[in-house]
Amino acid sequence: MPSKDLGEIVRELREARGLTQAQLAERAQIALSYVTVIQAGQQGNPSRQILQRLARALDVPAKRLLEPDA
Repeated sequence: MPSKDLGEIVRELREARGLTQAQLAERAQIALSYVTVIQAGQQGNPSRQILQRLARALDVPAKRLLEPDA
């Protein structure tokens, strides 16, 4: 089974928490357009800072965003 990409992981975690893309962007203090691009799989290499912000906003370790089974 192929592993999930970052966009899929972010979308699944966001939806599991009942957040909209706008709410996630606000919590992570990043632009809504950037959340959209990440989820669409068009931004495959966000900075460590962005990953940490997303992880905090989703209440998961940053490692979880890169390793689905972590």
